[in-house]
This record gives sequence, C-alpha cells and structure tokens, in this order.
Amino acid sequence: MAIYALKHEIAFPPVALTDRSGILAVGGDLSPERLLEAYRNGIFPWYSEGDPILWWSPDPRFVLFPHEIHVTKSMRQVLNRGYFDITFDRSFREVILACREPRRDNAGTWITDEMTEAYTELHRLGYAHSVEAWQGGSLAGGLYGVSLGGCFFGESMFSRSSNSSKAALITLTMALKEIGFLLVDCQVYTEHLKSLGARHIPRDEFIGIVRKGLRSETMRGDWGSILAGSALRD
Repeated sequence: MAIYALKHEIAFPPVALTDRSGILAVGGDLSPERLLEAYRNGIFPWYSEGDPILWWSPDPRFVLFPHEIHVTKSMRQVLNRGYFDITFDRSFREVILACREPRRDNAGTWITDEMTEAYTELHRLGYAHSVEAWQGGSLAGGLYGVSLGGCFFGESMFSRSSNSSKAALITLTMALKEIGFLLVDCQVYTEHLKSLGARHIPRDEFIGIVRKGLRSETMRGDWGSILAGSALRD
C-alpha cells in the first residue's frame, strides 16, 4: 500500500490506508494545527533526525484505560511514603529534554529539535503537558503528552531513578480517572507499560473512543493548578 505524501493541506487520509507497519503519511510539518488534527484522528508523528516526518496510526493500538491502572503493593508504598514529589506542568521543557537524552536502548533520540520546539509550542498553547517526579529537589523522572477532550496521548517518558516514571504515570492516570478521562494512549507496546495495565485494542475501537472523548471540552492551561486536588486514593 502506498504511503500518502502530505503537502500543504492539514487534513490526513483515512487511517485505514496505513501500511502494515502502521505508517500512514510522510511529509508536512509540525505546526500546532497539523499536530492537533493528527491526534484528533488517532495519528502521531515519529521519525528520526534527518528523515522526513512520518505519521503513524498502528493497528492494534496500545492504550491504558484509567480504571484498569495496575498499582502493585510495592508501588503503592512508594507513592504513599512520598519517595517522589509529583508535579504537573512545572518543568515541561526540562522533561522533554530529558526524554530525548540517549539511553542504553537508544530510545528517546527520535525527539528531534523540531519535535522539541513543536511540543513546547503546544505546551504554551495549553495542549501539551508534563508530569514531573522530583527527588531531593532534582528531576528524577517524568513524562509528557498531549491532551484533547477526555483523552491523553502520551509521547515519551524517562527515568533517572528507579520507579520515578512509574510514579509519575500512575499519579497522572489516577488523577485523570477522577475527572473522567477515557484513556491514556501509549501508542506502541512496552513491557514497562504493560506492567501498569496497558493493553492492545483494535484501532477502530481506539478511534471510536477518541471521537467520544473529543465531545468533552479540552482541559487547557496549567495542570499544576487544575489537577492540584487530585490524588492517589485507595
């Protein structure tokens, strides 16, 4: 199946036209308008430095439903004993820069300068958000993603201290559960996310949930104040 070449138009082709690997289109730009249109249609950008922008919509899709979050006894102890101070939108740029640092498995290096600036702009506009896990006053882990309606589209996470990224994601997911979010999009499979309850669902089901979530108003702005009252509950 041919991959669609984007030009100046913002609209994307139907996701049913993706190839077997999940690639739908190539080209275009990372303007806020195009990125938001992509997420509204279950599409996300993922490419390497020096390559054209690739737009993906894999089938099946790996997601975490907030009501299915799995918190082990040990992780609950980590959270309850306050090993980490979890914040929202305190240091978005620091988080995205940490996510792009090379790792032992080379994950994270796909966050190019162009991607960094594009998502920083989405953060400025109130659509992209970060979750930080602090330890001893230093950033120990965290994640960032995009929020539209009742859906959160996770982009990347990092960990400099054991369990820090898990603590950030669990705290975020529990907070989103309290305010009625439908899902956290994890995009592609990882053992790390599976251990927290993420699972594959058919892309058609995923698109249907996103469309339902888009009926809700997008929670733009500083999540540090919006989610301040949400906490992990037994």
